[in-house]
Amino acid sequence: MTLEELKNVKRAVGIKQVTKSLEKDRASLVFLAADADERVVMPLREMCRMKGIVVEAAASMKELGKACQIEVGAAAVAVLRQE
Repeated sequence: MTLEELKNVKRAVGIKQVTKSLEKDRASLVFLAADADERVVMPLREMCRMKGIVVEAAASMKELGKACQIEVGAAAVAVLRQE
């Protein structure tokens, strides 16, 4: 999935929301910003590894936020499963 496609899917934005979606097994893919603080995204990366969720890298928090059509940067975004 590309960042452009993020505009058209159901998603969770931000560390807390992505964590919740992973805990509830609702995430199918996670984007992490390359410039996000590693100590913040490391727990998400580990949770994704344990649950077998693919992690894609985004160039920057600003780029990831823009792809989600928000005015601020985002360290993490989860694409949610269709229900």
